[in-house]
Amino acid sequence: MHSYQPREGHRLAHDPLNSIVAPRPIGWVSTAAADGTLNLAPYSFFNLFNYSPPIVGFSSTGWKDSVANAEASGEFVWNLASVALAEPMNLTSAPVGPEVDEFALAGLTPAPSQLVGPPRVAESPVAFECRVTRVQRLTDAAQREVDAWLVLGEVVVVHLDERVIVDGVFDTLAADPLLRAGGPADYFTLGAERRLRMQRPGADPVPRRS
Repeated sequence: MHSYQPREGHRLAHDPLNSIVAPRPIGWVSTAAADGTLNLAPYSFFNLFNYSPPIVGFSSTGWKDSVANAEASGEFVWNLASVALAEPMNLTSAPVGPEVDEFALAGLTPAPSQLVGPPRVAESPVAFECRVTRVQRLTDAAQREVDAWLVLGEVVVVHLDERVIVDGVFDTLAADPLLRAGGPADYFTLGAERRLRMQRPGADPVPRRS
């Protein structure tokens, strides 16, 4: 076993944590500044944390525009980064100033949201309008603050492209999400041939689709 204490270094060519906790959905987060400037940025630390109410969250290493805008406005939108949107998504990760509109930078279309101010990405097949429930600076085990912030938000509106709904069920493969998997530049995709079905003990059988 290659064992190490993270505080002492991993002794590998690249920190393996991002590759181990993988693949992960991308937190492609749109926000708006007080002056109306739009911001769109991808975060690889993103996930769903609760069903009812639905709560999603992303973590930012460093105090960035997405965190500042979300805290100030109390709102953000998560957009699904599909494989077809890989290049525009990557463009929005550029280290640009707060005055830069990443929608324009990446050639994307801002679509009006229903209940929150920030727009969603019109080209994305899925978007969650969110209201911030907590912005929390992270700490280590000794309760020392670290340079990272967790932003949690309640999903108040869900937008689904009808093309990703098959027989009344959201089809993950049809949405074709791009997944982050650590390494300097590694992303992964899904394929039907890799599907594995397992039911929880005692659960009702899940109908099979052709």
